[in-house]
Amino acid sequence: MTLQSRAVERILHLPPAVTRSVAVIRGQRIPTPDGVELLADVYRPRRVPGAPTILMRTPYGRRGLVSRLICRTFAERGYNVVVATCRGTDGAGGVFDPFLDDRKDGLATLDWVEEQTWHNGKVLMFGPSYLGYVQLALAPDAGDRITALVPMITTSGFRDNWYYGGAFELAGLLAWTARMVTLERSNPLKADVLELLGDKRARRAMTHLPLAELDKLGTGRQVDWFQRWLVTEQPGDPYWGPDREHRDRIGQITAPTLLFGGWHDVLLLGQLDDYAAMRAAGRNPYLTVGPWLHVSFEMFAEAVRESLVWFRAQVTGDHTPVRDQPVRLYLQGAEQWREYPEWPPPGTAPQTWYPQPDRRLATTPPGDGADRFRYDPADPTPTVGGPLLDPKTGGRTDNAELEARPDVLTYTSTMLREPLDVIGPVSATIQLRTSTGYADVFVRLCDVDPDGRSVNVCDGLQRITPETFPADADETHTVPVRLWPTAYRFRPGHRLRLQISGGSFPRFARNTGTGEPLGSATRLVPTDHEIRHLSSITLPVQPGT
Repeated sequence: MTLQSRAVERILHLPPAVTRSVAVIRGQRIPTPDGVELLADVYRPRRVPGAPTILMRTPYGRRGLVSRLICRTFAERGYNVVVATCRGTDGAGGVFDPFLDDRKDGLATLDWVEEQTWHNGKVLMFGPSYLGYVQLALAPDAGDRITALVPMITTSGFRDNWYYGGAFELAGLLAWTARMVTLERSNPLKADVLELLGDKRARRAMTHLPLAELDKLGTGRQVDWFQRWLVTEQPGDPYWGPDREHRDRIGQITAPTLLFGGWHDVLLLGQLDDYAAMRAAGRNPYLTVGPWLHVSFEMFAEAVRESLVWFRAQVTGDHTPVRDQPVRLYLQGAEQWREYPEWPPPGTAPQTWYPQPDRRLATTPPGDGADRFRYDPADPTPTVGGPLLDPKTGGRTDNAELEARPDVLTYTSTMLREPLDVIGPVSATIQLRTSTGYADVFVRLCDVDPDGRSVNVCDGLQRITPETFPADADETHTVPVRLWPTAYRFRPGHRLRLQISGGSFPRFARNTGTGEPLGSATRLVPTDHEIRHLSSITLPVQPGT
């Protein structure tokens, strides 16, 4: 028994422990087929015969914040817990190369677990972010050797997230790279604290060009994988092959899977693509999406509580306490949970809204017209809220300062008389002309309350080049933009607002306006945008609202 475990139980609102006596065996060596040795710590509950095993594989250290919070917590509730290193991290052999070795190393770790005398034949997997990715890399090959999965705030393939909409996810990738370099030099807790508070050195480096120098400025050394990411952005690049990307195999997962995400998580799009791929393959994954960012204590606490119920159901076969429907969504604005048979929820109807000449937003298509702004990469439109790694600046926030900029267009509806529930994927089609042919279009949906406060609901970005979106005869680009999905209630008396701008920096690397290579571009050319009123945003609206 420890004071920490008592505190965690109280803070996370967990069910009582079945034992307070836990044996911890550290530094267990795990062989891999190529001779590299991984390491693991094992937490074993005493006086709990035949305990199933929870396996977590992590690049963040066996004594990092997640491990400290959860290993003993699960063990005290009747599970053997194995927290194992990824290759090249926390004393393990080999070199850490993100995503490359997790399929084969995961299978080797599973082999090791199955050889242990205390193994009872049931292996459960749990964990957020990279700890979730390793589950999805392993599970297609593992078959029924895995009893159940809980991949949280993660995806089976990171490539589409890294280059979302054709732009580079700068802030998140440099922050993550800085965290991994800190782990090499220091202890896991320091790296965790930097993630929670933000790494000021990495944040300052983001304004520098060329991007190829950011890793050294932000971490003190050149980082091989960051350099590779700057030159592998094109779809189909062999770097992002089947050893790193697993969505093509995710339908082969047979283990019961609970996907757990947040509306403001940077990886939500990929996670919902995984859900769709599993459904298309005839699987029935469970899905929970709450009002959280990627780094969220509330999200972690809810995930632990749901996982304990989920794991018990899969181990015992008693599924009655799980929940009535497989999909559980938090309806923001109404601030309540809803359950549905699938995602997207059945019965939604598309509702399309159009910019109007007087800066209104309405469901009636306007005549042709346009509004204009200039995007200057030397003074890029800033990131305000949204899906970010930084818990201090992400999520729902006041957009007043952003909307006051001359490089941001806004279109606002009249006040709603009835509630409007928007639940599902959100998309936009933007028709525009640009002065350079190289531009980004950033689209955001906001909720304006009766006091005039504008709060972001969801957003998305698409990069434009002459090759990807060629202009038509009158030099207009027609650009589809995939926004983050949402579940949000616009309440009576509120208004919808559509924002359109030329970027969101440093969340995404700025568009230099030149078409120069991502890593070496330094020349900055302002781009004039002409947004035609034939543009639109389409919302999935629940019936009765």
